[in-house]
Amino acid sequence: MSAKTYDVVVLGGGPGGYVAAIRAAQLGQNVAVVEKDNLGGICLNWGCIPTKALLKNAEHARIARTEGAEWGILYDNLRFDFERVIARSRDVSARIVKGVEFLMKKNKITVLKGMGQLKGKDTIVYENDGKKSEVKFKNLILATGARPRPFPGVAFDGEKVISYFQAMVPKKLPKKLAIIGGGAIGCEFAYFYNAFGTEVHLFEMLPTLLPIEDPECTKELTRSFKKQGIKSYTGVKTEISVTKSGVSVKAGDKTIEADQVLVSIGVMGNIENLGLEQAGIKTERGFIVTDDRYNTNVKGIKAIGDVTGRVMLAHVASHQGTVAAEDIVGKASHLVDYDAIPSCTYCQPQVASVGMTEDKAKEAGYELLVGRYPFRPHGKAVATGENEGFVKLIFDKKYGELLGAHIVGHEATEMIAEACAAKSSEATVETLAATMHAHPTMSEAFHEATLDALGRAIHL
Repeated sequence: MSAKTYDVVVLGGGPGGYVAAIRAAQLGQNVAVVEKDNLGGICLNWGCIPTKALLKNAEHARIARTEGAEWGILYDNLRFDFERVIARSRDVSARIVKGVEFLMKKNKITVLKGMGQLKGKDTIVYENDGKKSEVKFKNLILATGARPRPFPGVAFDGEKVISYFQAMVPKKLPKKLAIIGGGAIGCEFAYFYNAFGTEVHLFEMLPTLLPIEDPECTKELTRSFKKQGIKSYTGVKTEISVTKSGVSVKAGDKTIEADQVLVSIGVMGNIENLGLEQAGIKTERGFIVTDDRYNTNVKGIKAIGDVTGRVMLAHVASHQGTVAAEDIVGKASHLVDYDAIPSCTYCQPQVASVGMTEDKAKEAGYELLVGRYPFRPHGKAVATGENEGFVKLIFDKKYGELLGAHIVGHEATEMIAEACAAKSSEATVETLAATMHAHPTMSEAFHEATLDALGRAIHL
């Protein structure tokens, strides 16, 4: 087999891989991407994008079912075309994927369809429809992502024991759904199914839902979920049994019978059948080991995104891809700041954060200024009927540095960008207090929380 040599080959076309490819091409590199499925990876095809389409549908459904009269919207015989709900999310995904395909052409990046595998330290063999081909590289970026982790001793069957793959494209709406794992995926699907009338039971082994978030935020989310009718069980270990009619989930002395169980207990790196052993690439605990510039232990081979097991978020993978591509040509201007990564959960109310929680900041020895501002009296929140939640900001008292921001509320995942910019630019509590915000906006709450940290809140 004759093989063309590229400056950079990217194995995997997800949000880490395709961004790395585009950045490398911008820097004058001859680039190829090897991808077995659609470009965009899990994020665009089965994660970030289509789930947000589903959650927007759920928001409309919740308002129609529970708040229509408040808005003066009256109806008889409310019905949902659930097939259309699912079809719309797939349409959205397809449109975004086509956009990435266009970007590949625009940047003159070669896309090679097939399952790729390392052959030595300078060649990828990829197979498509039974035909094997080879491509050689001067530099390789591994971006093969991750997949759902199964519940111990219970395999996914796609019918009764499902992952987010099946949860996104259900054949019909289950009457009763159990969800194992109260992280972002579990909470988002709990909200989605509940909004359409499914009885949802959400189990989390750790003491709170969204365990990485500030306890004040998780308490507010749990309260809201209870109000919506989602039943949450935290601090519990679970057992799953498949029954003739569905599944049985046991948690302590409580047993829940359900039609299905969605397992969302994390992911595992896609490191199998990549030829890593043949190339001598080091792995630990199911992930590829890299340094802070995403170099593996093999010269000329980098790894980014979920397959490295660091912070497994699409926007982190994209930043890692940019750094990796720039580092190949010696132009990496910055590294990923792992202390300034936004975390977002898109159920309603949304939860978003960046930086330290209050507890972590205290443990680190900081003397703090903490500001809070609730949405309950907030003008834009009241006007839009979305007045659950609050903004909580944590500052270092000595220097005024923003250490952490935590938001629970309707537009939390949009508002957190202000905190990210403030943290990255080293804004202080005083400069943020002097920053004018448009009225009326949800982001005014960020300003009020800043003023509260200084003991100067106007509307509180």
